[in-house]
Amino acid sequence: MSTPPLASGPESGDVLRPLLDTVLDALGEGVRLRGGPLPAGGPEAVSARVRDAVGAVLPDEGDPEGLRHLVRALAEGAADPADPSCVAHLHCPPLAVAAAADLAVSVLNPSMDSWDQAPAASELEARVTRALADEVYAETLEGAGLYRYAAPPRGATSPHRPDALITTGGTESNQLALLLARETLGPGVRLVCGENAHHSLPRSAWLLGLPEPVIVPTPTGTLDPATLDKALHGPSVIAATAGTTDAGLIDPLPDIAALCAQRGARLHVDAAYGGGLLFSPRHRAKLTGINSADTVTLDLHKLGWQPVAAGLLAVRDTDDLAALNHRADYLNADDDTEAGLPDLLGRSLRTTRRPDVLKIAVTLKTLGRAGLAALVDQVCSTAQEFAALVERHPGFELHEPPTISTVLFRPADATDGAVAAVRRQLLTDGRAVLGRARAAHRLWLKATLLNPTTQPAHLTALLHLVEGTTPR
Repeated sequence: MSTPPLASGPESGDVLRPLLDTVLDALGEGVRLRGGPLPAGGPEAVSARVRDAVGAVLPDEGDPEGLRHLVRALAEGAADPADPSCVAHLHCPPLAVAAAADLAVSVLNPSMDSWDQAPAASELEARVTRALADEVYAETLEGAGLYRYAAPPRGATSPHRPDALITTGGTESNQLALLLARETLGPGVRLVCGENAHHSLPRSAWLLGLPEPVIVPTPTGTLDPATLDKALHGPSVIAATAGTTDAGLIDPLPDIAALCAQRGARLHVDAAYGGGLLFSPRHRAKLTGINSADTVTLDLHKLGWQPVAAGLLAVRDTDDLAALNHRADYLNADDDTEAGLPDLLGRSLRTTRRPDVLKIAVTLKTLGRAGLAALVDQVCSTAQEFAALVERHPGFELHEPPTISTVLFRPADATDGAVAAVRRQLLTDGRAVLGRARAAHRLWLKATLLNPTTQPAHLTALLHLVEGTTPR
């Protein structure tokens, strides 16, 4: 039996081209078979189709058509974030240029646990993460006399320059933020966050053995600084949110930052959703105060249009990252690092990890600030259009105008049970993928609009779908 061809090496182009044709054809076939934003029939029907396509998971003899069959089955059974009616989650349609960059990573297969496995990728990651950290802390940098996007001039020093780590997403970033808080303030530091905070924060506190978190009620959907002040006792890390999962709301960051400074609390801002607003001159002011945070979570697989995963944790003071330093002689021996080989182990809690930075770097380079700003502005504008459409329709109720690109709405006079049933029926039919959220003690349908190609006609069609499914 001949050895299967490898993806990398001098003949990689000849090997990959026909396989890529197979993948692209199978993707197209799957999309046509699905015929909508989601496969119809619900979990049982999808399970049956996947079972038929896979057959024996590990057959005695291989199937040369395995690639075509399984890619087609995955595409047929996928939720397609590029479909204008697939709006349930913070699940973006990735940019083609970012997906293409991801292919190069898969082919080259660098591993970011030692420099000798990823020489260029490690340098690229260092440059991109520093630039993105500068973006988060831009006002602080300018006010401190530091220099954005470039090394300081000869003779200038910046010992506390911001930095950022690449992560798998908001959950890992939030966990790292609490770990750094624990290592800075001690094991007794207590997480204080709102009911609106992401579920990964209290879970990370539990995982790290921190004291029981203080969860502050958020009846308006955002943290109230006065209520927050009363909840602070002893060493604390306050976690504010810039873009809540349910409604895309932003906590009052300047007031919370002032409170942290007054009370000596550490500040973490979970901007997994809202962080992309930094790229937009029109919307950046919504994040005023974020530069005061000790740590900031960003997810570019949301308002950055990257394939999963593309998370970051930015830190205001790179010295905080010293807590992650770790030694393994076969990866970062002392004599190697003293000789100038970069040490990568302190850049993550993971050992083997792929260079997700490439797709991010390609996107930043290809689109530039103007291109990213246009995408951010477009989806925010689309959300405003959809909210206006809901508000004008007598059969629907709007929760409130969107802050970013999330719209909560519901059929007027419907019970919570009816709202939930409408969502499930649309899922089962494969006609629309809407989320659900509780606000003001009621259940709402959630549309998270992250597709910059969505047109007004798509929004009208989505509203008609919900209207036609609502019991009368």
